Amino acid sequence: MAIEQAIFRRSELLLGDEAMSRIGEKRVIIFGVGGVGSWCAESLIRSGIRKLTIVDSDRVCITNINRQLMATTKTVGQVKVEALKERLLTINPSAEITALQQIFTAETAESFQLDSYDYIIDAIDSLKDKALLILMACQTKAKLFSSMGAALKLDPTKIQVAEFWKVKGDPLARALRNRFKRDKQFPKRKFQCVFSDELLENKGHNATCGTEKCMCPKTKSGPGDPNLLNHEWCSSKAQINGTLSHITAIFGFMLAGLVLQDAVK
Repeated sequence: MAIEQAIFRRSELLLGDEAMSRIGEKRVIIFGVGGVGSWCAESLIRSGIRKLTIVDSDRVCITNINRQLMATTKTVGQVKVEALKERLLTINPSAEITALQQIFTAETAESFQLDSYDYIIDAIDSLKDKALLILMACQTKAKLFSSMGAALKLDPTKIQVAEFWKVKGDPLARALRNRFKRDKQFPKRKFQCVFSDELLENKGHNATCGTEKCMCPKTKSGPGDPNLLNHEWCSSKAQINGTLSHITAIFGFMLAGLVLQDAVK
């Protein structure tokens, strides 16, 4: 505990003992630890969250390096949640971090026991799975915070927070609302979203890793392969858009900030 007290001395100076104690007891789960979720996780751990679950099924791809916290040339091919957990434990070795290499789907949803958390962070890309998570999270006692689309953006000053039904100019939020209306299933309560109404266009080629040979997560190759360009895990996505680290990081930091603000109250 002496080490933890030293780590969070500046945080305690600002927030006080009682608030830091409260933060340390909160249970948080993050779905998706890519460009947004990975930075959110780091900010939470650096701010005193000790009980964190991170969920993601992917491995680190070389194209992740431009924006994802744990993605480096040394971690390409590694399981994302394991690489991120290793880094987070170097920040606070006493943190209780659960790394789940899984996907949130209709088939796996119940296994996550959403009711056991104080905060649920949605940083999922898949529209279907994101919609399901929102619907289920809003039926729990946990506070939900959700990230809308962070791709195709450059201006950090356009990033903002709004209640889901008041988010404007974001295609992902629009698609979610249309899905809820189509299915006649709606979130049981309001929740805050991080979004930006900026929407640029891709100017480069819609390439994957820059090689003719792209590999999916079922490949038998693993980390340590000298040919890093062979480790491209995201080519199966329907659409790939350009992203930048300062945007995804701010999205993640804002989600973490929403958690901390609520926990301090």
